[in-house]
Amino acid sequence: MNSSASDNSGKLKASGPIGIFDSGVGGLSVLRHIATQLPDEELVYFADSGYAPYGDKPEEFVVERSFLITDFLLKQDIKALVVACNTATAMAIHLLREKYPDLPIVGVEPGLKPAAAKTITGTVGVMATERTLASNKFHVLHQLLNDQTGVHFIMQACNGMADLIEHAELDSEPIFELVQRYLLPLLEQKADTIVLGCTHYPFVRHVIEKVAADYGSTQLNIIDTGYAVARQLKHLLDIYGLNKNGCSPDSLVRAYTSGDPATISHLISRLLQTDMPVLYVSL
Repeated sequence: MNSSASDNSGKLKASGPIGIFDSGVGGLSVLRHIATQLPDEELVYFADSGYAPYGDKPEEFVVERSFLITDFLLKQDIKALVVACNTATAMAIHLLREKYPDLPIVGVEPGLKPAAAKTITGTVGVMATERTLASNKFHVLHQLLNDQTGVHFIMQACNGMADLIEHAELDSEPIFELVQRYLLPLLEQKADTIVLGCTHYPFVRHVIEKVAADYGSTQLNIIDTGYAVARQLKHLLDIYGLNKNGCSPDSLVRAYTSGDPATISHLISRLLQTDMPVLYVSL
């Protein structure tokens, strides 16, 4: 820890909740892995749905929202933060770590490394937002792995997909059309492994698998990094001595949103098959 660690020293408690945020409901795909791997922990989720998606927003805007949400979650006495958004991770996580050096912070990294290990054809498709693909963080990782492994990564910006998922378009004709538009060119170029570079996309994994099967790609590898994020979070909590032992009989999860609470509650029920109280917060 650096010299400014004293700013947050002594404030983190093992009994505190874990804060998780995303531009909308996509981070719930990460939350479900965390809930599975860390069942004793209380989770606080913030869906910034009033400003979703982040993928088409300027970098300065994404950074500003990330700081506002983190400050709000810190007021909920969180002991760790998960930036469950690829775009916010790429643009803001290094700044959050600078400001809060004592706070364990985990981001979402596109799973290029596990994808490179999985591919047989040597071609990997990466489905992500424009902002994620254009970020310097992503470019450096991509170039490094390309040089190290020789794997060919094909970048596919999936404009509009996160927005449809945000509006519960999980089985509709428009979502099938978008998946076909973005996935088929990757399959045509012999990609046998697909990286889901946006936390919204795991919720339409069934659509991706159906489109791939119809094309004839029945052995497609799909990389969802939610499991790895939860594992890294558990590792950090171990290091910081912040793991919670035993749980309260009360609800272990609560959610806030800058959007419509009723819509978010409905999406949570549909995406996670559970009911969760959702409160509106204006930041």
